[in-house]
Amino acid sequence: MEFGLDLIREFEFTEKHFSKVKDDLYKHAGIVIADHKKGMAYNRLVRRLRALELLSFDQYFAYIVSNPAEFEQFINALTTNLSAFFREKHHFSFIKSKILPVFRERGQQQIRVWSAGCSNGEEAYSIAMTLVDGMININQLDVRILATDIDSSVLSTAGLGIYDIDRLEGMYGQSVQKYFLKGVGTKTGKVQIRSELKQLVDFKYLNLMTAWPMQGQFDFIFCRNVMIYFNRDTQKKLIENFSRYLKADGYLFVGHSEALGYDQEMFTLIGETIYQKKEIL
Repeated sequence: MEFGLDLIREFEFTEKHFSKVKDDLYKHAGIVIADHKKGMAYNRLVRRLRALELLSFDQYFAYIVSNPAEFEQFINALTTNLSAFFREKHHFSFIKSKILPVFRERGQQQIRVWSAGCSNGEEAYSIAMTLVDGMININQLDVRILATDIDSSVLSTAGLGIYDIDRLEGMYGQSVQKYFLKGVGTKTGKVQIRSELKQLVDFKYLNLMTAWPMQGQFDFIFCRNVMIYFNRDTQKKLIENFSRYLKADGYLFVGHSEALGYDQEMFTLIGETIYQKKEIL
């Protein structure tokens, strides 16, 4: 219970309004907002009302109907983007120590990776750095990293590859010098991903609840801290789809608070939040 907080809000935000927000977000993006997140939803969406100079949430909902492009802003406002370079470092250590040696041993020339829910791009670029570090002849290989997100605003940031320098905290100085350009003048305090790394990554908009247009399969997929926003049925469908888009011995990396569950039959847990696709007999 929020004890009359609606009375001090700039705009009235009733339970009916909140229910519509939850229903629309789930229907179009599969994302579930908990009942106790009413205040968060209000604070995120009220910025759109101010920007559009609207006087109520009823006006805002009507505006979305008559201006479908606004729905993208609605989604952007309600999605949470938390990312960092080499977040959950054991995943990248696993790639370098377990996956890439196999690629090298069998002379694999093509590498395909998907970062699903890539946020501001740190995850995708961390994967790229790991591949470059682990594959000596990277320039002679066909390497592509697909990075997708439902939030169009974070994709713009990711594509630019420009970050505050304090985002690199915890990275080795050698890696920073190798993969980043330091900003000067008006860009002081910023860094930019070097072009040779950026060219390995393709940032694309994708709603995981719609059809997936990709062709072919991936060697491994990152979908970390995304499924926690979906209900159990939606999670199960996602896992089934990920299995179809993975090669026979492919890997799925999930977030530290996520698990595929004991009832799934497509993956084997082989490490901390690291799953391998089971061989089909």
